[in-house]
Parts: sequence; structure tokens; C-alpha cells
Amino acid sequence: MDQTRLTALLEARDIRPTALRLLILRAMTECESAFSLADLEDRLDTVERSTLFRTLTLFLAHRLVHGIDDGSGSLKYALCSDDCRCEIDDLHTHFFCTHCRRTYCLRGVAVPQVGLPAGFRAETVNFVVKGICAACSSRYGKR
Repeated sequence: MDQTRLTALLEARDIRPTALRLLILRAMTECESAFSLADLEDRLDTVERSTLFRTLTLFLAHRLVHGIDDGSGSLKYALCSDDCRCEIDDLHTHFFCTHCRRTYCLRGVAVPQVGLPAGFRAETVNFVVKGICAACSSRYGKR
């Protein structure tokens, strides 16, 4: 993704585009699946962990990324689509591969509706399906 598009992504979420934020965002766009803080550390070994964490926190607050608790013990992050505001209607299902341990956003698969008792109001939903991803299924013959 070119610098102009990265800058536009940040500005659309009211985030000032600094050189470091652009570098981190570029690394995020290159991830094939959801990523953890440790994944970013591996990709950006010259950037301090605290800086990565603060940047992820900023990106979460401005809804440039969403957090995924896939049960692996490490929060994962994924870039939001341009029209996402991380509201209930924007939520989608995630898939955690128990073989390669990657987490994927399944944007075309809606989170099932949950009937809540009177007076309860959902603010966020985390729906994760666990199993074997398509790549692992074809590569290792797992079905």
C-alpha cells in the first residue's frame, strides 16, 4: 500500500500520520491474518515494544483496528474496513486455526444474533470459530 493511501487511512480516523505510525500501519497491512503485539515486534524489531503497544492502543481507540480474543492467550488485532465503526452491526466472525494458530476475519460471516433478557444491551460481541483453516486442510490433508 502506498504512503498516500496509508496517510488517508490514518486521517480518516482522526489519527495524525507520523512516520512511526505510518511504518506500523504498513506492517499491519502486510499481515495475511490477524496479528499480535509479538507479531508486530518480529516484523518491526527496531521499534520498541512500548511504542508498538501505545500505537495499537491509539489505533483501537480510533477504531482503525479491532481487537480479537481468540482464546490463544494473546490479543490479536485486525485492520477495520473503511466503513467499519466497530459497532454491533459491523462485527463479524473470526476463525482460529488450531494447527497454524492464525486468526482470520470472516467478514462475510455475520455474528449470530443473541436474544438478551429485557434491560440488557450488547456493546460488543466476540465470536470465534476454532478448527483447521483452508490452507492447513489442503497442505496437511486435515479435514
